[in-house]
Amino acid sequence: MPFLGFLRARSLRATAVASMLSLLYPPSAIAADLPATVSAEFIIVQSTTSTQNSGLYDHLLPRFRARTGIEVRVVAVGTGQAIRNARNGDGDVLLVHAKSAEEKFVAGGFGVRRFDLMYNDFVIVGPASDPAAVGGIKDVTRALGVIAAKKAVFASRGDDSGTHKKERQLWKQAGIDPTPASGTWYRETGSGMGATLNTGIGMGAYAMTDRATWIKFGNKQRHRILVEGDKRLFNQYGVILVNAKKHPRVRAALGQRFIDWLLSKDGQSAIASYKVAGQQLFFPNARMR
Repeated sequence: MPFLGFLRARSLRATAVASMLSLLYPPSAIAADLPATVSAEFIIVQSTTSTQNSGLYDHLLPRFRARTGIEVRVVAVGTGQAIRNARNGDGDVLLVHAKSAEEKFVAGGFGVRRFDLMYNDFVIVGPASDPAAVGGIKDVTRALGVIAAKKAVFASRGDDSGTHKKERQLWKQAGIDPTPASGTWYRETGSGMGATLNTGIGMGAYAMTDRATWIKFGNKQRHRILVEGDKRLFNQYGVILVNAKKHPRVRAALGQRFIDWLLSKDGQSAIASYKVAGQQLFFPNARMR
């Protein structure tokens, strides 16, 4: 009987707790905190960080979902990592900005077809004091040469991202290999664009960034754009459907719908309409479908 008495007492306590919880959290309140629907249809986009950091996806994805009901889940990493993830089948769509690497991805059978999507440009930012005196130089390789000659601190992402790939290409065109100076005036962060900008600003360094990320970036302090306008700073973005023949789990039909929308008049107009502080961040240049 003591054991049965214990069970009765425990049952009474449980009932009392349940009653208290129902008063504090009525079913209607709990239901209100839950999403109205859980999307059964979704895709994963392996993406460069600049489209995420700039706020572009916050502008585009609700529009696409409202039109199609398809949820887009973004994995925002450096372009090199995004390509590796897509190569492993960990995504349905690839959206990055390193054209030669994208073409290699498709040539290897990992992507179906590459499409130009939009563009902006890269800039070199630095402290207002401009210790290397590169402000206003229109030739980006000349500006990099001056920075290297004066051993002015330069913060590099160092992460095989699209921005890092472009930076290395420009150093090569300038006839300079900065990697032996790593840890001295050349600082490789191994981080994303936002973290690299924060690090660079903290040490009064120059850095290369895409313009969209810079415009959106909130910790500029006394840093500003010093080098811009060279045609070699052009920054093209591409979009690719991951090949389901390589990875059968790829949601090919849903991924293609997202790509088709991005390339359509509606998608291209949505890209063009995204502005921060009155400035357009991306310029659509797809062949509309």
